[in-house]
Amino acid sequence: MTRSGPIPPDGPRPGRRFAGRTGFAALAVLYGALVGVCLATLVGAGDLSLGRNPIENLARTVGEFLRPSFLDVWLGPERLEYRSDDGSVLRVENRREVEAGFLAATARATWVTFQIATLGSLLAALMGLPLALLVARNLRAPRLLAWMAKGILDVSRSVHTLVFGLILVGIVGLGPTAGVLAIALHSMGTCGKLFAESIESMDMAAIDAVRATGASEAQVFFHGVWPSVLPQIVSHHLYVWEFNIRDSTILGLIGAGGLGLLISEAVSLFQWDRLSTLLIVVVALVMAFDALSRRIREALL
Repeated sequence: MTRSGPIPPDGPRPGRRFAGRTGFAALAVLYGALVGVCLATLVGAGDLSLGRNPIENLARTVGEFLRPSFLDVWLGPERLEYRSDDGSVLRVENRREVEAGFLAATARATWVTFQIATLGSLLAALMGLPLALLVARNLRAPRLLAWMAKGILDVSRSVHTLVFGLILVGIVGLGPTAGVLAIALHSMGTCGKLFAESIESMDMAAIDAVRATGASEAQVFFHGVWPSVLPQIVSHHLYVWEFNIRDSTILGLIGAGGLGLLISEAVSLFQWDRLSTLLIVVVALVMAFDALSRRIREALL
């Protein structure tokens, strides 16, 4: 017996055009050409410059970074005099007391940053989950609703957190509220995409078995979908939460509060020793949360 119907054309399919070593080499050549164009245009415009005295500036900056300001709490001079050009004393300060106050302000800013990341991540998950249910192809949502939900998630993911923050600061004013909403609106797209992929990868046999009993869509979700995807959703939420802790540290640059405000002040005043202290706090915060989230993800497996 012979099979009727059109014969598929010869040659590689579009999805396999760059498969194999030859395809990889072609992609590498294209990438190299793109890098060359980027370098050539920057050099031609004169935008690739190291500035004046780059080695001296680098050495001075590294030297200040290697001595974080928090060390002054114990090692700083108790009587530091600031003098004018003619030698007269302008003011005297106790560096240990000044840095102790700065560390207290850093602790308060760290807590604000954590609050922004936590509340923003939770709000993003709550907004992203219903959209993920519409986007997931295996749940067979109405096509128009699925298309609209996918569009919302794509726009949300495309707009950077700082852009959302700038808009929201103008709407709700300065403070953590703008930061929470900025984190939520951007991360909603990420949460929705990750949640939808988790739903699409689950075994549909359990879902079909629940549907076969005549259950409603709500019952199908709570008895079939939710138990299957809950561990993955929690894992994805922890990942987004961890990312937002890093992301929320820069929202202070636009007036959302937290560590970003102190970082902006340190950079604008060239206080590299204080910036070093702030970066140590950011790294320690992220590492601590990463260790905690890893333990939670392992418990869910």
